[in-house]
Amino acid sequence: MNNFWEKLPQPFFALAPMADVTDPAFRRIIAKCSRHGEPGGGPDVFWTEFVSADGLASAGREVLKRDLEYTDAEHPIVAQLFSSHPDKMRIAARLCVELGFDGIDINMGCPDKSIEKQGAGACMIKTPEIATLIIQAAKDGIKDAGKDIPVSVKTRVGYNKIEIESWIPHLLAQDIATLTVHARTRKEMSKVPARWEHIREVVQIRDKMGVKTKIIGNGDVVDIAHGYELAKATGCDGIMIGRAVFGNPWIFDHDRVITKRPKKMNILLAKILPRKWMKKWQGTDRYTISEVPIKEKLQTLVEHTKLYEELLGDIKSFSIMKKHYKAYVNGFQGAKELRVKLMETNNAQEVENIINEFLK
Repeated sequence: MNNFWEKLPQPFFALAPMADVTDPAFRRIIAKCSRHGEPGGGPDVFWTEFVSADGLASAGREVLKRDLEYTDAEHPIVAQLFSSHPDKMRIAARLCVELGFDGIDINMGCPDKSIEKQGAGACMIKTPEIATLIIQAAKDGIKDAGKDIPVSVKTRVGYNKIEIESWIPHLLAQDIATLTVHARTRKEMSKVPARWEHIREVVQIRDKMGVKTKIIGNGDVVDIAHGYELAKATGCDGIMIGRAVFGNPWIFDHDRVITKRPKKMNILLAKILPRKWMKKWQGTDRYTISEVPIKEKLQTLVEHTKLYEELLGDIKSFSIMKKHYKAYVNGFQGAKELRVKLMETNNAQEVENIINEFLK
């Protein structure tokens, strides 16, 4: 098997798959800003956004394939798929092999209700027998394409409660190359702090079973230094960074100094208040900030916006791009006023004009 996972450093760092965030445009920006492929650069592994295997197996696949576009600068890159239909997963897996991906990951952790209605995402935790069929279907699709690339799974520690003792061994018994575990249950969503002691438990189960599956920890990792601390404490092989990439495509560059870590989530408030209220309470203090000159940061924002419009502007709303502006534009004088102006824009040219005026 062409298993790139075996060649990665310990611990390695992976870019989390996030819907409408880690799209082809943002991945290119991250590869450039974090110096991917250079000494001290990262991430070590890229992930696509999750894509519907059912959709890729249908006549409407051409639009969905746009989410799977990548450049040579993003290898190794893993395509993440979701489905509860083995026949569709098999077709989609074969397509991903033909598109040149280095690995295929199956989403078994997404809490989105529309995904769960399809029997996919976190819903898989409740149907382990279907999860088995889906993993095998992905392997069969890879074999159909005449290649041998690794299959991995991303999941959570349980659905309504912790189910590590039953769910994790079931997955590890499926001969998967890598298992990413988000240290929360589906019920917890992202409302409470991730509990990394559960990642340590997963590693112990893996070791006891004697399987070679790599374990990746995921949840509330704020930067590379934090990732090293968590890897040392839990023994996991890799660290996945998700929300901390917002406004900070430099985060995987080991040589960049982190000037500000996010305000820690108040556990008591998190249990009481809705997630949107917690985000409001944290404000711009929920972002990790790297030592980057304001001019470079704002020029990157413009470059990111132009790429988004060029690659996805005809199939996705411009408003999706705006979720990045609050993260890019904070921590300097005039940031709040600039954000207000940027949120009223309709295209990349308007954004560039506003940024150029500000930089004068």
